[in-house]
Amino acid sequence: MRRRSLLFAAVPAGLVTLAGCGDGKSDSSKASASPSGSASSVPPPKIVEGPLPAITAGAKFGEKPTVAKGSGEPSKDLAVKTVIAGGGRTVAENDFVQAHYLGQIWKSAKVFDNSYDRKSPLVLQLAEGSVIDGWRYALTGKKVGSRVLMAVPPTWGYGASGNAQAGIKGTDTLVFVVDLVDVFNSKSSARGKEVPQTDAALPKVGTNTDGNAPSVDIPKSAAPGRLVSEYVLEGDGAALKADQTILCQFRGVVWDGGKTFEQTYGSGRLSQFSLQQMQQVVKGLSQGLTGKKVGSRVLVVVPPDLAYGDTPPSGDVIKKGSTLVFSVDILAAM
Repeated sequence: MRRRSLLFAAVPAGLVTLAGCGDGKSDSSKASASPSGSASSVPPPKIVEGPLPAITAGAKFGEKPTVAKGSGEPSKDLAVKTVIAGGGRTVAENDFVQAHYLGQIWKSAKVFDNSYDRKSPLVLQLAEGSVIDGWRYALTGKKVGSRVLMAVPPTWGYGASGNAQAGIKGTDTLVFVVDLVDVFNSKSSARGKEVPQTDAALPKVGTNTDGNAPSVDIPKSAAPGRLVSEYVLEGDGAALKADQTILCQFRGVVWDGGKTFEQTYGSGRLSQFSLQQMQQVVKGLSQGLTGKKVGSRVLVVVPPDLAYGDTPPSGDVIKKGSTLVFSVDILAAM
């Protein structure tokens, strides 16, 4: 089982899951978060330049850093320093960031969590209630490609209760090094290379990359009766593994009639779901995405036996025996 980051503050906000396909509207994620506090009710911090401990090794972007023990008493304000200035897109509040990070305790320099050893950057939303407030305030306005060093007092970390699982006391100031790998929001699209769509018996999916919903044109022929998974835009990222969680844009259409039953486009939200959990909802979608590359747009045609079969969501455009068609932009994975 993949270890979940300690950074999450509560149930992630603004996520759409296909478990909510029944009403065609966006549902919040119901997944439980790792141990930490509830949504913030504290005022914004004053951001200061220090004090901050030195990075003594692993100084390059993407390298696992070694950070010195804090010297003296930490600031009671949020200390933030851009160690390496990136030139990518600017991060805004409520965006999803993909980042490598290391976290340790100011007084002891004890590392309580890091993504470098897992060789998998974290993907999280910089939204109130989704991540500790120190990250939300420190990273907003920074650019992709930046390395950010911060010292987070308890007020904007785990509060007076701390985090016993991580060995963090309610009085501990936390030090983080964060490498901003990428950023995503509701205007994000796959950025892969266009792949010719030559099979006239399959739906044709639009190749626009402007964050708007791609067209999905259903042919007049009968549905294929088998699972189909084809690239529309082929990315150059790693192939998805069956135990990963993905961040994506998607559009879901019923083959008969071509009516959209759910999509993230235009909702102001993205979708984040576990491929393992999707096996229990729309098995064919999970199977069709497994093995596909991050950064891709994928056409997935799901026959009834791998979708809802004879038990479709109530009150929906999905009927008994419906074949479902998905266009999925795989933005990131963890």
